[in-house]
Amino acid sequence: MKLVFCGTPEFAVDTLQAVIAAGHDVRLVVTQPDRAAGRGMEMHFSAVKRAALELALPVVQPEKIKNNPEFRAQLEAIAPDAILVVAYGRIIPDWMLALPKYGCINLHGSLLPKYRGAAPIQWAVANGETETGVTTMLLEAGLDTGPMLLVHKQPIAPTDTAEDLFESLAEVGATLVVETLAGLESGKIVPVAQDHAQATLAPILTREDGRMDFSLTAKKLYDRWRGFQPWPGAFTSLRGKKLIVNLMRLAEGTGVAGELRVDGDRLLVGCGDGSMLELVEVQMEGKKRMMAAEFLRGFQVKSGERVGS
Repeated sequence: MKLVFCGTPEFAVDTLQAVIAAGHDVRLVVTQPDRAAGRGMEMHFSAVKRAALELALPVVQPEKIKNNPEFRAQLEAIAPDAILVVAYGRIIPDWMLALPKYGCINLHGSLLPKYRGAAPIQWAVANGETETGVTTMLLEAGLDTGPMLLVHKQPIAPTDTAEDLFESLAEVGATLVVETLAGLESGKIVPVAQDHAQATLAPILTREDGRMDFSLTAKKLYDRWRGFQPWPGAFTSLRGKKLIVNLMRLAEGTGVAGELRVDGDRLLVGCGDGSMLELVEVQMEGKKRMMAAEFLRGFQVKSGERVGS
């Protein structure tokens, strides 16, 4: 097929590479503009741009796409059979939706209609789901509401983080997109409407999502920590300063919500319903990351101190 590929982060790279390997003709790669980042505010370009340049594919990075006559003329001149959209980060306008013969095909990181939105992988883990997957779908004007094409399911292990799943879902998603293109071309895939009554949302993450609420159970806090890797992670406050929890695990015993307990070299905290978490590696504001034993020695933490508000 003659394709236009729209994508930005690392999650989309496997799909771009897979459709090229399958023999498809990617005429144009569309990705987000280069952004200044880091302390030096150096310009960084997207993982997809890097991959496209390595594959010697033409790249465009429009600041806007809805009302962009030059960009529209460029796509209309290509007349793609399909436009692939994988974590591009922009809403696809109506004129793009109507352009390709086979439509705009999106790879979404959840089992639709659950977890529509910007952070489906993270919220599935954070909510303690035991199964997730990827779905290919036809884009339409609504947020992830279009007809589904193919689905791949996979289990979420109890210790999996969102970071772990990004890697595995990117790989299986790439294969699913190639299968989807073949099925559409052969006529073997029939789009299936989503059951909108079963829809749930996975909104974009904010820094505050990482703030630990110790009225929640230890299991819920642990799942949120797994889901919010690598960002926003998990943090609380101790002695009026921010305390980042880099590593945690569920612990036996009971405790008071928000109250610390020192058990030898172990640092425990009470959570909702009397449950307990072990804080394995932490980082006090302005200090280095430390394992609990080093932190306890350095800060002389005592049982009964409280974290959080």
